[in-house]
Amino acid sequence: MASRWCTFVGLEKLARESAQSSTLFSVLVADPVDPILVDGLRKLGLNVLYKPSISREELLDSIGNYEVLVVRSRTRVDREVLSKAGKLKIIARAGVGLDNIDVDEAKRRGVHVICAPEAPAQSVAELTIGLMIAAARRVVEACERVKRGEWAKVTGIELYGKTLGIVGLGRIGYKVAEIARAMGMKIVAYDVADVRQKAERVNAKIASTLEEILAASDVISLHVPLTKQTYHMISYREFEIAKQGVILVNTSRGAVVDTKALLDALKRGKVSAAALDVLENEPPREPWELELVRHPRVIVTPHVGSQTREAQRRIAVEVLERIKQLLLTRVERAR
Repeated sequence: MASRWCTFVGLEKLARESAQSSTLFSVLVADPVDPILVDGLRKLGLNVLYKPSISREELLDSIGNYEVLVVRSRTRVDREVLSKAGKLKIIARAGVGLDNIDVDEAKRRGVHVICAPEAPAQSVAELTIGLMIAAARRVVEACERVKRGEWAKVTGIELYGKTLGIVGLGRIGYKVAEIARAMGMKIVAYDVADVRQKAERVNAKIASTLEEILAASDVISLHVPLTKQTYHMISYREFEIAKQGVILVNTSRGAVVDTKALLDALKRGKVSAAALDVLENEPPREPWELELVRHPRVIVTPHVGSQTREAQRRIAVEVLERIKQLLLTRVERAR
């Protein structure tokens, strides 16, 4: 047999032939996923271990036994993990973004890396708008006051007519723009890619530089992947350029924003409110991170942008389909 992949001669025969084989492919699912993904992998005849709270030490000890690894954002698949993953053929990120995976090292070792970029977009966009409204209307503060037995009204601002600066007009940023436009907001977008056609569809003005969008926006919403170029792309200098009293919303990745710089901007009133679904360290552990999340003008959620039943189901279906396609590709090459 040229390769163990040769057992996958067609999806319709995959379960039967794998069941008859003494060398089933093994899959480790290392983070919580929708049951449809685990069930679907097992129906393909794969040997699936679902261990959604696996520790780093356990992962390092056992990864050498698996051909497929499924993770979300919790599990880091770095060079150390990959060095022990001699059998690994596929890393599937059940979500969007690959910053917790050493993609270059995986590629060097011939490991396919896949994710589900389309599936969570609607859920993340809805949370972004919800956080934006909560920050503008001081919803959390008002709620906490009532729970303390107070009946003191708080005064917020309307978003209608305000300028929303969207940094990254990709799948999620575009959906945010659609909703915000329906609310009567003016949209300004900045992206390193050519997004002119998308911007026209939501009547968005395109900013030529990050500085331009910072200076023009009443609300800034971040929708970029975490890369070497985007790490701390919003820091002290950028907050100085921004409007006085700007609202910052981040549902992308925590390290896109310099935590210390944001805390400083909040203390000085440069940023009137921050609504964050992501942090540099999750959960926060550094003193300045803990100070940030406890700040009275910060709303923070524990990275739940894609944590809806609908998004998790779409992610599971998309990842399962991509794994299937990779198996079929291997079949065709092995023939």
